[in-house]
Amino acid sequence: MRFVLSVVVLAILTVGARADEGMWTFHDFPSAKVQARYGFSPDQAWLDKARKSSARIAGICSASFVSDSGLVMTNHHCAHECVADLSTKDHDFVKDGFWAAAQTDEKKCPNMEIQRLDDITDVTDKVTAATASKSGPAYTAALREISASIEKSCQTDTAHRCEFVNLYHGGQFMLYRYKRFTDVRVVFAPELAMAFFGGDPDNFEFPRYDLDVSFVRVYEDGKPAATPDHFGWAPAPKDGELTFISGDPAATEREITSAERVFDRDVVAPMIVATRAEWRGILAQWMRESDEQHRIGEPTQFYNENSLKAWKGRQAALGDAAQMKRHDDAEVALKAGIAGKPDLAKAVGGAFDDIAKAHAMFAPFYHRFYLLETMSHRGSDLLADAVHLVRGADERALADGKRLDEYRDSALPDIEQKLASTAPLYPAFEKLEIAFWLGKLREELGADDATVKALLGKDSPEQAAARYVDGSKLLDATERTRLWKGGRSAVAASRDPMLELVRKIDAASRKVRKTYDDDVEGVTRAAHEKIARARFALQGRTSYPDATFTLRLSYGAVSGYTSTATGQRVAPFTYMGGAFDRATGQAPFALPKTWLDARSKIDGRVPFDFVTTNDIIGGNSGSPIFDKNLNIVGLVFDGNIESLAGDFWYDDTANRAVGVSSAALLEALAHVYHADRLVTELQPKK
Repeated sequence: MRFVLSVVVLAILTVGARADEGMWTFHDFPSAKVQARYGFSPDQAWLDKARKSSARIAGICSASFVSDSGLVMTNHHCAHECVADLSTKDHDFVKDGFWAAAQTDEKKCPNMEIQRLDDITDVTDKVTAATASKSGPAYTAALREISASIEKSCQTDTAHRCEFVNLYHGGQFMLYRYKRFTDVRVVFAPELAMAFFGGDPDNFEFPRYDLDVSFVRVYEDGKPAATPDHFGWAPAPKDGELTFISGDPAATEREITSAERVFDRDVVAPMIVATRAEWRGILAQWMRESDEQHRIGEPTQFYNENSLKAWKGRQAALGDAAQMKRHDDAEVALKAGIAGKPDLAKAVGGAFDDIAKAHAMFAPFYHRFYLLETMSHRGSDLLADAVHLVRGADERALADGKRLDEYRDSALPDIEQKLASTAPLYPAFEKLEIAFWLGKLREELGADDATVKALLGKDSPEQAAARYVDGSKLLDATERTRLWKGGRSAVAASRDPMLELVRKIDAASRKVRKTYDDDVEGVTRAAHEKIARARFALQGRTSYPDATFTLRLSYGAVSGYTSTATGQRVAPFTYMGGAFDRATGQAPFALPKTWLDARSKIDGRVPFDFVTTNDIIGGNSGSPIFDKNLNIVGLVFDGNIESLAGDFWYDDTANRAVGVSSAALLEALAHVYHADRLVTELQPKK
């Protein structure tokens, strides 16, 4: 009877696995599954070549090497910040596009880093030995100690970054070693009107007519870096053709428990959606006041609009009762499988209940955590720099294994690069962002909250923001670098108003962060480690881990789909001539003058954008789409609206990756932008 039960349980546990589902690690790629479905089995040499040809833009996006001279392809929206930082009032490269006709014209991005994954090491045994039988604060402390030790032993120079990676929520731990390229120069970017043709109405939709591409180049010692491992170039794929996508999907939550899913639905998503929607209105009004304010605010607006729509999609997915029940049923089946094996039941113990209790405890504190700990790092650049200086000074005084994760030795080069960035900071815009944040603090925590009172005094949020920004020297990269290098004593001696702001929130922010790290993350990670081992015992390691903004490989095929909104069949391709038919002459459906002038030279039959069944999510922006011969056939820039549920589950009947075809890229480069140097580099003579 137990054997029968196990078979039934296993069937339920795997009911969600769809044909092309999976964001697979390169060290556990299911080549046999690809062979069974598509008749092609990637071998180790193929996987190594694909890995070394793939790249990551630190913190934001995916990319790929596409020549032997350091040429990197990614999305326009991934290089958007670089292009905006290089722009001025007189030269708006975001609006007008950028093309370096000669190599000497390639401009250095003030704050971009490209990373290539060179080495992978399994460190699971070391970690599980260090964290065995621990939970809560003890687990957090042990994990910090061992992960910092593992990274430190690997981190021998600043040309590389060693990153401790948690997979399967504690089922497997890896050490990834990346090659860092910090001299990155922009080569080509089209006009924003073409890179984001259709704007927000078309965002996460299909059909699309976007040329969302940028090319940058990595340099070493002042010369283009040698990149012998790179993808080749091929014509656009055919309907039904096998495709691969490599990249760094940001985060999925397909392996989380029902309690965590409910926490996301009822606590996290409402807070983030409401905040981003309010910021959207304030930012839009500010941008309408002048052309220069529009130019300054546009990169932030672009990010916020995209994020807001994505979070609305997550919220809608979590409101899908049928899908939620499907995953609840899978969890019930998993628990039954565990209960049927006494040794597993004993090892797992109350892990599911521990996770539920931890999140229930933290729910009333989440808004405080989000405002003090998350928004302070991800809103105003000036505020984030001040946080790094104050908190970094204190953290660096501790032993590496005692620090917060983001201040370990392995992470410091990234912070140092950001603080030294020459990207412009605009005081008026920093005031706007900080005033919004201060206003949200007062709204959510109350005017009588001690931290709010310390920050505002008798001032309004706008008055306080002006007071903090106007007197700050942190707008200057030289001052930021001086304070960072000076360490704790230099920071303590400074009375810069932005540093004073951070000092006023740091104790309260650290307190709620410690509660989260110890009583939520510490409990949840320890519990998930037990659950992951139980899954492996029942199923083997036949599934892929949740995404963690680390390199993954998915397989699929070019395929249309049926829209869940209209019930209509959506064809897999659009064609370049269709862009002119869709254009209205008014934003966001206005084609740039370069395209209107080149209309007679463009072959309207060339496939423009297309969709595949590859499993992707946010973070895959800029990922290469390539064929079995490791040749580029497209470039990922989006997913369809159905794919927004991909954070939690995958449905191959509707989830689609959206990309621009290799043929369209060459057609535009050659006939619209006359970028002959780039075309030749992408397709060198044999």
